Amino acid sequence: MANEATAGAGPAAGAMELRLRRFGDAMHFFLPSLKHYETDEVATPGEPRFVPVSVTGTSCGLMCDHCQARILESMCPAATPGEFLALGERLAQRGVTGILLTGGSDARGVVPLRPYCDAIHELRERHGLTIIVHTGLVDSDDAAALATAGVDAAMLDVIGADETIGDVYHLDAGVDDFEAALKCLTDAGVPTAPHVVVGIHRGRILGERRALEMISRHPVASLVLVVLSPLPGTPMEGAPVPSAVDLADIFVEARTMFQDTPVLLGCARPEGREKRAIDTAALRAGFNGIAFPAEGIVGEARGMGLRPVFSNDCCALVFRDIGR
Repeated sequence: MANEATAGAGPAAGAMELRLRRFGDAMHFFLPSLKHYETDEVATPGEPRFVPVSVTGTSCGLMCDHCQARILESMCPAATPGEFLALGERLAQRGVTGILLTGGSDARGVVPLRPYCDAIHELRERHGLTIIVHTGLVDSDDAAALATAGVDAAMLDVIGADETIGDVYHLDAGVDDFEAALKCLTDAGVPTAPHVVVGIHRGRILGERRALEMISRHPVASLVLVVLSPLPGTPMEGAPVPSAVDLADIFVEARTMFQDTPVLLGCARPEGREKRAIDTAALRAGFNGIAFPAEGIVGEARGMGLRPVFSNDCCALVFRDIGR
């Protein structure tokens, strides 16, 4: 399948060749209306189609250094299952098709989702809503409840360095606990989309490769990589971000390691010129999709002989389009 996408030599060309052989020429771009986003090439829909909901409002028991609960501030709150059910009804009536259900973690690193499982099931049955969850360190009972509820996908940040878990996440846990949570989800049959935050240890590449190795031992539905995006007002403000060269190496490793699994570049990453360089690295490494693509990336994909496919879903759900 030699074309512009595989032109040249080196690891990225090999990774792209693997991707084309397994998945074909479709390049997925995601605009899930979690926020307004617009370039000359793409734009989120005028009305929200995919809405983030926090079961803890703006509260978080961990207050990790990279977030400090800032990302919860723009989400719809639903402090009880009844509130979530009522909110879901209103959103469905407004034409919303999907919900990301998440929230702050408790001191054990768990997002308290289990009480919401009956409401999840009811909203999916009544309105056909797509509901994905961001779980934290679930146990087997949590995973079984999410499976029974029929969640469309579960997202779990997988951390590969004990130092990061303690120093950045303020969590008394180890890397084995993250792999155990991942195993609980996949063993329960929940379509699972683990996330790896590249540079999460204050810009250092520390546990990312170990995280990828851990994930590779489990039958995940998709793999999402994101990049540290230092937020103002957090301890990470002003932290360096990984270089485009380091990111390109990680991206190629991920693509090569997960030859039969869709690999995505998710929402979180720096803006501006850095974003274009990051997106180009993911594109050339043979990723299956990019959320909120930088200006010019759709055209770059076409120039490589790839066929753009657009979606307003969360990128973690790409496995539904690819047929896995």
